[in-house]
Amino acid sequence: DDDRPALVFWNEQGRQRELSYSELNAQVGKVAAALSGEGVETGNRVAGFLPNLPEAVIAMLATTSLGAIWSSCSPDFGANGVLDRFGQIQPKVLFCADGYRYAGKQIDSLARAREVRERIPEIKRVVVIPYLREQPAIEGIRDALLWNSWLTPPRTAQRTRLEACQRFEFDHPLYIMYSSGTTGLPKCMVHGAGGTLLQHLKELVLHTDLRREDRIFYFTTCGWMMWNWLVSSLAVGATVVLYDGAPLFPATVLWDMAEEEGITVFGTSAKYLALSEKEGIEPARSHDLSRLRAILSTGSPLANHSYDYVYQKIKRDVHLASISGGTDIISCFALGNPTAPVWRGELQTRGLGMSVDVFDAEGQSIRDREGELVCTRPFPSMPVRFWGDPDGSKYRGAYFEHYSGVWRHGDWARLTPHDGLVILGRSDATLNPGGVRIGTAEIYRQVEQLPEVVESLVVGQEWEADTRVVLFVRLRDGIALTDDLVARIRQRIRDYASPHHVPRKVIQVVDIPRTISGKITELAVRDLIHGRPVANVDALANPAALDQFRNLPELRT
Repeated sequence: DDDRPALVFWNEQGRQRELSYSELNAQVGKVAAALSGEGVETGNRVAGFLPNLPEAVIAMLATTSLGAIWSSCSPDFGANGVLDRFGQIQPKVLFCADGYRYAGKQIDSLARAREVRERIPEIKRVVVIPYLREQPAIEGIRDALLWNSWLTPPRTAQRTRLEACQRFEFDHPLYIMYSSGTTGLPKCMVHGAGGTLLQHLKELVLHTDLRREDRIFYFTTCGWMMWNWLVSSLAVGATVVLYDGAPLFPATVLWDMAEEEGITVFGTSAKYLALSEKEGIEPARSHDLSRLRAILSTGSPLANHSYDYVYQKIKRDVHLASISGGTDIISCFALGNPTAPVWRGELQTRGLGMSVDVFDAEGQSIRDREGELVCTRPFPSMPVRFWGDPDGSKYRGAYFEHYSGVWRHGDWARLTPHDGLVILGRSDATLNPGGVRIGTAEIYRQVEQLPEVVESLVVGQEWEADTRVVLFVRLRDGIALTDDLVARIRQRIRDYASPHHVPRKVIQVVDIPRTISGKITELAVRDLIHGRPVANVDALANPAALDQFRNLPELRT
């Protein structure tokens, strides 16, 4: 509660705002009072359909100070993608903005917010944050108020600061996060307050060496767990730098920001570093990064050449920490060690206090061989439960069925002679394009709405140090895959899921391989297109269907 900067906000147009800890405290207090005025209390859900604005942080802190549960989703999701998530948790209050900016374009959010409000009757209030314009037209949204109008007395009761937060048990719900699988709606993972904050502080203070005088940035949206991780830096008293927009528009905007703000910890994705290298960006020549101490990378495995790029073209004496974890654990299984060497192509260390290992198919611990990433003992940031899973069967099925009593994470990994870790990609069918983890079910639900499509199968193809989404479609008899149909498939997915879900390749096939029990077999196709042997072919009802996926010329470009 002092005058040191807590939040600094940038977008594609440069620096926008700064809030001190004292100002943040006052804003959170007002929003907490307004939420109480709406009847929000312990256990209620509050949702944010928001760009990465300071108001998102304020609303989250106010929500959780009351013992209510915060859940957020980035504004690039279509209405159905938002409803698949928030429709399950039935929030009492919805925060949204009038729109957002990306790559120089202004994208409206109000039409989707209106649809979400109409289809979730439990929402009692919609709070709209003016971002693109000072007075957005909100008359068409039921129960909507603009942010400043909502924060006027008597609702805020002239609250000038955050009063003492209520105290709850260690596992009291803090966040609801989402992770999609191959079938059904996204899983709603409930994360507890004590375990989440304890884990984040361990990773920020010990693994990242974050201090109060630091300025930390991570390129993220409000729909990715790295946003929650970044915001926990406020518990250290550091300055959190927020950015909303495209990371390369203009090309050096993030490095301009890093120089001007004196960022000491710069977080990004493997894809961003690879694209920066392709663009010929050389911050070591063009920017003063003298305060920069650490670069963090996550989302997908960091390629060997990206290690070289960081040390040759960004900064020679920086701590490069490739980190890996996930939404399921709202933290990391492997990450940096500021006191140890960085080895090219490796994550430095397994998380402190985490019993992380690599297992073979028989459940035996292995080293310097590829296997399943597992955690053999409980850890603080495990979800406390899944929402809508009263007997815990979905929770156990998601993590503990493969190896009894052992958390199987779904990553393919290898422990190195340096006791580091190499992450090789997903071992399950979940997609990970550009570091955004998405489930195939969300794509199937949209593609198969098109009358021409009988069924489909989607996989991730490892391509240029990233993963690209490849969609195979079986069409009705007599119909061929035209450019127009491909465009309509992509547009449907973009509009009703998100831009991240849009396939880079759409390919027509005559049959989709299935197991004897009738399930499509994504993993067999994924292994085949990567030239890996296909396991359990005998379990397929139509193994001949695999032949059409061999040596496809469309997958070589």
